[in-house]
Amino acid sequence: MAPARRTKGEIRRLLRARRRELAAARDLTADGAALAEHLLADPPAGWPGAVPGAAPTTVLSYESLPHEPPTAAVNTALQAAGHRVLVPITLPDMRLEWCDLADPDRTPLGIDSPTRADLVLTPALAVDAAGTRLGQGGGCYDRVLPMLAEGTPFVVLLHPGEVTDEPLPADPHDVPVALVLTADGWSRARA
Repeated sequence: MAPARRTKGEIRRLLRARRRELAAARDLTADGAALAEHLLADPPAGWPGAVPGAAPTTVLSYESLPHEPPTAAVNTALQAAGHRVLVPITLPDMRLEWCDLADPDRTPLGIDSPTRADLVLTPALAVDAAGTRLGQGGGCYDRVLPMLAEGTPFVVLLHPGEVTDEPLPADPHDVPVALVLTADGWSRARA
């Protein structure tokens, strides 16, 4: 008899436990600086505004939780380079409202902000070799990614070791990931 397939919930629990171990073993301050360096100094070809000196862009980012790859240095570096950084506010229905990180009042800018983004940094627990992204389970970014204008680049930020060769469960609405950024650098999740 073949072993039973794990549910998304079971996979998420395993990935969260692994993430806690990975985060505890890493220098997260150094990882944050490395993520910022890779994003701004060594972006993939064709990324609008990611190169210092390029025209300012609007970047959707997020404020990382303690075990996530750290985004504070990334967000600060993007702002210092002249980019507008929008971060989410999670609404009760799990939709994301957006506000300008530079705005101390966190004035909501609308749930349609992704339609005007030039670059998107996305959280996840893992990405597999086929580009399947497994998030935290709230579906927030499953609503955001389809809103992006065609061709808007987005990248998933992960810890080194969170790109997996094991296939992750995918749903028809999942948007495939092309690029992943870790403190070790860029990787392509799919062709």
